[in-house]
This record gives sequence, C-alpha cells and structure tokens, in this order.
Amino acid sequence: MRHKDNVYVYELHDNLYINLTNKCTSNCEFCVRNQKDGIGEDVLWLRKEPSVDDIMAQMEHFDVPSYKQIVFCGYGEPTLRLDTLLESAKIIKEKYNIPTRINTNGQANLYYKKDITPQFEGLIDKVSISLNHSDADEYDKICHSIYGTKAFDGLLDFAQRCKEHVPYVVLTIVDILPEKVQNECKVIAENIGVTLRIRKLIE
Repeated sequence: MRHKDNVYVYELHDNLYINLTNKCTSNCEFCVRNQKDGIGEDVLWLRKEPSVDDIMAQMEHFDVPSYKQIVFCGYGEPTLRLDTLLESAKIIKEKYNIPTRINTNGQANLYYKKDITPQFEGLIDKVSISLNHSDADEYDKICHSIYGTKAFDGLLDFAQRCKEHVPYVVLTIVDILPEKVQNECKVIAENIGVTLRIRKLIE
C-alpha cells in the first residue's frame, strides 16, 4: 500500500524513514524540500503531524526487518517532535530490534534550552548532524537558522554531547562546498572526535 498524502513512513534506498513534522528551525537554501514535494509518489508535506499510533499503523505496510535502519527525517526537523520520536523509537526497538538514526540540524538543545541527548540512550544508534560549513557566519548565510550564528556552535556542542549517549555520531556536508571548506570541516570533525560524511547535494 502506498501513502500519497500524510506520508509518515516512506522508503528510500535501503532504509525506512519516518516523517514527523514539516517544522524546522532552519531554512537551508539547498534543502530538497525547496525543490520538490516529496520522494517518488509520496508527498512529504503534511496536513497533520502523526501520533505514535499513526506512525506504527503505516509501518505495518512495510517489511520492517528487511531495511537496514529506521531514520527519523522527512521534510522537517524531527527533534521538534521529541516525545513522539522517542516513544516511536522505543516501540521500534522493542518490536523490531532494528538500528535507528536521527537526521538533524543539531539545534535541539537550543530549541529546548537544555541538553536532550541523554534521552537518546538505548533508543538511538546513530545521529547524523548537518554541519554544512566550517564557519558560523557562512553557515548562517546558507542555513538561515532562527538562532542566527549561535546555531553553529550549538550544533557542535550537540554533537559532542551526543557522543556520550549514542554509539555513532556523524557530521555531514554537501559536496558542492569548496575543497578548502571541506578540509576545514574535516578538522572540526576530528577535533570533536566524530566522523565527517561528504554527501551529494540531493540524495
């Protein structure tokens, strides 16, 4: 069964994705949602944000154990629905015992005004954080966070804190950045002690 509207669960590559919200604290110029409405037949703009029951109901239409991992992502910042994210992850772990990942802009601690990363313990296996640049001012120019230049240091602090509770933490940048900036990002990741992943502009 394919869900073309209010898509809460969708497949991409070998992973199953969970679309929690369209809200975001950033408005990145290169974000895929500024270019198209969804993935394949699935429109990822939501009329209604999902409950945990909504998510679990749509997951029933997929052979969940056949996927490599469950990814909290979609067309918005998943940590803005933190309670729903964590409760869903708990059920997924108990029911399917499959790896879980969050794709995030790393601004959750700024949003909640506290460190939320301890809540990931035992529920989230990987956190992928969009670094996007090596400089706070340049980051702000392309990501347009509601936190301005503070978002950059905030996401770096978030990455460091995630390391204490999540087995695998990675920073990501897109491959269109100049080589100099890419190298600077590698140094940032090394200093934090996490992996840097250079990805295609649109995946």
